[in-house]
Amino acid sequence: MNRRTALWQTLGFIGLSSSASRAVLNSKITLQNPNDQRFQIGACDWSIGQSSKIEAFDVAKTIGLDGIQVNMGSEKNDMHLRQKDLQKSWREAAKRTGVKVGGLALGELNSIPYKSDPRAEQWVQDSVDVAKALGAKNVLLAFFNKGDLKNDPKGTQVVIERLKAVAPKAEKAGIVLAIESWLSAEEHLAIIDAVASPAVKVYYDVCNSTVMGYDILKEIRWLGKQKQICEFHFKENSFLLGQGKVNYPEVRKAMDDIQYRGWVHIEGAVPEGKNMLESYTYNNKFVRGILS
Repeated sequence: MNRRTALWQTLGFIGLSSSASRAVLNSKITLQNPNDQRFQIGACDWSIGQSSKIEAFDVAKTIGLDGIQVNMGSEKNDMHLRQKDLQKSWREAAKRTGVKVGGLALGELNSIPYKSDPRAEQWVQDSVDVAKALGAKNVLLAFFNKGDLKNDPKGTQVVIERLKAVAPKAEKAGIVLAIESWLSAEEHLAIIDAVASPAVKVYYDVCNSTVMGYDILKEIRWLGKQKQICEFHFKENSFLLGQGKVNYPEVRKAMDDIQYRGWVHIEGAVPEGKNMLESYTYNNKFVRGILS
């Protein structure tokens, strides 16, 4: 077994075309100096096949990422990252691998809605403590599927009241509660204005907003100049980044206009039937090229 074959096996590329494997192996990724790094590149742990699993750190290291966005858990495991022993294990894994916890997420809100379920309200309260324990600054609150707020004024009002209740705790801890939804920039800002707390901002997913038909370049500039975007998802559905609907070079220009600094997490962006590791190695390189 030669060195290249060994590396193929390590990365799970055996079975791929030789040309595709060579393209990944021959690509070079230049990491920025952490001391002057404007952007940090991560991925959602669920997108790299390790949702709320400690193995996500090693997978992210193999890909070459700076960090991961960590899912706090599920209904089934009772949001297990609320357990202090697991928090310690995640911190140790981050130190061992050099892969940071770039953010926390509550994906289960898509099934157990924040707008209607008291369990979800408690999870959001507890997520502030978990984020602080893991060294994350932003908690993604998901509002899709059963939790969708689009055309739901009653549900939106409940969310506003619940955010008002948790916002002082988040402010004190230095944690931002980040809304990711199908809503437009104006609809997001209406919630933020109603809550009236610097601890509530928008988690901007460029793909979701493109799918909804919003002018993402206008929205990024409008929200960003008001300092209401805390973090970005770079995503495509069933395409590699740069090969789908989102114009990433123009997104970069918009990010420059609002002087954004911080995490960019890759989500989705694995074509059907394609290898995740190969896809994410490509996506990581693509994002670093756009943001360099």
